[in-house]
Amino acid sequence: MSTTPHEHTSPPRHYTEREAPSRPVRAVGSASTQHTVRLADEFFYLAHDDRSGRLRLFESAAAYGLAAALLAELGWERRITFESRYVRVTNAAPPKDWLQHLVLDRLVAEPRHTATRTWLAFLAETAYEQVATRMWQLGYLQPQQTGRWWRQRTVYVPADMNTAAWSWARLSHQLRNYQPLSAFDVALAGLAVHTQLDPILLDGTPPATRAFLRHQVELAPLPLRDLFADLGAVVGASVLSHRTG
Repeated sequence: MSTTPHEHTSPPRHYTEREAPSRPVRAVGSASTQHTVRLADEFFYLAHDDRSGRLRLFESAAAYGLAAALLAELGWERRITFESRYVRVTNAAPPKDWLQHLVLDRLVAEPRHTATRTWLAFLAETAYEQVATRMWQLGYLQPQQTGRWWRQRTVYVPADMNTAAWSWARLSHQLRNYQPLSAFDVALAGLAVHTQLDPILLDGTPPATRAFLRHQVELAPLPLRDLFADLGAVVGASVLSHRTG
């Protein structure tokens, strides 16, 4: 393990060299044949109602969760790892996915900034729109305007409710039946726990089910558990601020 890097206090700068396309073009064909399932996409589904697209979480919790999911995707691609609350780039080769490429470029361009919480805060500023854009490109989401004309906002409604509901149904079924989770679902469950989504996911279950969920998340590799610990800290602080503000 490398020595603990020095962390500077100023935030990383925003970069625009490889931003999301201004006019995304959705992939031709079905999403299932065009798209490798990615953690941030699955968490986006998990954090939203599969019919209305309404958030099940505080906006800040969803944003931090998506930021953590993007970092975890890079960990899965063996581009970065997490060590004692710091992010370390292990392979700067660009991933095929444009959003993973963008995030990795930012990490590489800011070697002075290594604290995981710093990057969670920075990426959370744009993660929601970027993940939604990636899913829109693949035909997974349809943006819709809602609210009165002077307070309109964009809601991303699933293009297919069965696809959108699958991650929720799969996790809920496995946990309620005490079935071991795959490595991918352990990561997804960890995001749910540390964004405080688990009480909704396991609504009506006995304490033993929630203990089983926690045990499954504890089986995650140590670098991922380090990421989850920082995610839980920033989400907890954000939710507390929201409730007391």
